[in-house]
Amino acid sequence: MSKESTNGANIAERPNLQTIYQTEHGTAVLGMAEDYLETMEKESVDLVMTSPPFALLRKKTYGNLEQKEYVDWLVSFGPLVKHVLKERGSFVIDLGGAYKKGAPLRSLYNFRVLLGLCDDCGFHLAEDFYWHNPSKLPSPIEWVNKKKLRAKDSVNTVWWLCKSPEAKANVSNVLAPYSDRMKKLIQDPEKFYSKAKRPSGHDIDMKFGKDNGGAIPPNLLQYPNTESNSHYIRTCKAIGIKPHPARFPRALPEFFIKFLTDPDDLVVDIFAGSNTTGEAAEAFGRRWLSIECNREYVIASAFRFMEDWPESDIADFVEKAKTSKHPIRVVSKQATLF
Repeated sequence: MSKESTNGANIAERPNLQTIYQTEHGTAVLGMAEDYLETMEKESVDLVMTSPPFALLRKKTYGNLEQKEYVDWLVSFGPLVKHVLKERGSFVIDLGGAYKKGAPLRSLYNFRVLLGLCDDCGFHLAEDFYWHNPSKLPSPIEWVNKKKLRAKDSVNTVWWLCKSPEAKANVSNVLAPYSDRMKKLIQDPEKFYSKAKRPSGHDIDMKFGKDNGGAIPPNLLQYPNTESNSHYIRTCKAIGIKPHPARFPRALPEFFIKFLTDPDDLVVDIFAGSNTTGEAAEAFGRRWLSIECNREYVIASAFRFMEDWPESDIADFVEKAKTSKHPIRVVSKQATLF
């Protein structure tokens, strides 16, 4: 097996980078994203979909910078990502909100990141999305629960950035189910709608009652983040590894993978964590590359691809992955060293 990864980047000469495992479609790399991006071919990636550590006031175990440092740090990835993206490729970045220290005032860091990536790095904002997590607990405690000065924070900003206004996208791939009312309208438009000029001046005819397979989705995406008994979580507990504490739901990267890529396109997550992005890409036949700097997180992320593995084989994989210098194949019940 070649030492080349999914996208053709050679990491054999980089001792600070290591391929931990590979699946049918993807590669999981241990290392710093900035180091790996430098090894990648120009314009080789179709989509970078990621959720970096957020700029929070309270330090997290997975690492996060203070808000001022954070903006400069995250924007510094802009030129590296832009270099590896294809001309019609996209960069999608999920950022949670934060408060200013000691006051019930919102930080503007996520908007400063957006402006930095666009103004300083030359990206375009294709569209702003907002991920609503209805299952999120009330926070921050000081301003919401105790002093009751603010509503709970349950929406993340998701910036869809592109190199070109002609970025590849097909909203037909992510149509939302019709409401019951719309289904009735499609079945019998004349019964539920009479042609008339709207107050806005628009003249809408019956053609909108055609069944197009679903409704065009809004830029407000509602996905509960309730992973609590998945194979990944159960296996982490069984093996004695702490799950990554900041996972986004698979539905989020799944939406953008279907929306912005085609089968066999390359999807990259530069802050992979538990590799939810890779799991979604694998399910939809996209090649993927995950980059994560924490070895334990990388090893545990393989559990997402071991649904049919016996626990003893998974435990054996974990022991091998801790010390092996060679990538491990994760496609069946048996792990095979290349």
